[in-house]
Amino acid sequence: MNWRNWQGNYYSMHVEIDSLSGFCFGVVSAIRQAEQQLEYDEQLYCLGDIVHNESEIKRLESLGLKIISYDDFQNLHDCKVLLRAHGEPPATYAIAKKNNIELIDATCLIVLQLQKRIKKSYEELKSLGGQIAIFGKKNHAEVIGLVGQTEQTAVVISHLEDLNMLDFYRPIRLYAQTTMGQDDYSKIAQAIEDRLNVSAKEKFENEHNLPFFISYQTLCKQVAGRAEQMDVFAKRFDVVLFVSSKESSNGRYLYELCKQANPQTYFITGVDDLKNVNFENVKTVGICGATSTPMWLMEEIAGNVRQINNEKV
Repeated sequence: MNWRNWQGNYYSMHVEIDSLSGFCFGVVSAIRQAEQQLEYDEQLYCLGDIVHNESEIKRLESLGLKIISYDDFQNLHDCKVLLRAHGEPPATYAIAKKNNIELIDATCLIVLQLQKRIKKSYEELKSLGGQIAIFGKKNHAEVIGLVGQTEQTAVVISHLEDLNMLDFYRPIRLYAQTTMGQDDYSKIAQAIEDRLNVSAKEKFENEHNLPFFISYQTLCKQVAGRAEQMDVFAKRFDVVLFVSSKESSNGRYLYELCKQANPQTYFITGVDDLKNVNFENVKTVGICGATSTPMWLMEEIAGNVRQINNEKV
């Protein structure tokens, strides 16, 4: 290989970080609030992982953030607790009031608005025998908060098979966890539409002058738009390094999209994983990540890739 460029210097592979990857604004806001609070307090409790990334959590823990479970939370009194961007059910606020816990509420504004919409729909349909369906990951923090707005009655739909839990003779309002994929959501909505009982639909709409079924667009545009953008980005490089924690559902989803667009895509959790990547004859490397991936981690990965290239030269 000719390692010299037109300037006569050694050739370096091109390494580029996707500028649109990394924390969504909801996570950015939550982390900023945690950092600001820790400037005044030596320790701050956070209910659940503030972000699904071990490296970022370790960084914040070094500043004094302490991740606690729901069991821990119920036993706390007279302290401050940060609520992460995912949102919480009403029960969490009730416990805080009872135990004199000061909440630093970092719930994403988009999630907060979604909670309000779901609660309103639930109240409107409760006396009409209606159902709230939520397309999302079962037991995901955001979904737990959304289901809580319906007194735990909402039906969580993760796969087409879960539609069997719905009663198609009763009115339905469909919402989605903000980080789900648009294509999958559209398939769920269409499947519900196709299975509605026509007679029950006509009777309900005639009696109440309300739609029998409504599918609401509640996906976060910043997150939903990354699918298409990630496909374009991945195709530009010889090798793609997708940086994410294995615990991130958004990370797994976006990684699969990158892998489809570019088979030479590697899942990277940290610099140690670079030993599994073959950089032989690679001229271009793209680095991207999930909504829970910190930019500093992608920059660290990029720096190590450049170092590997320099050592090879």
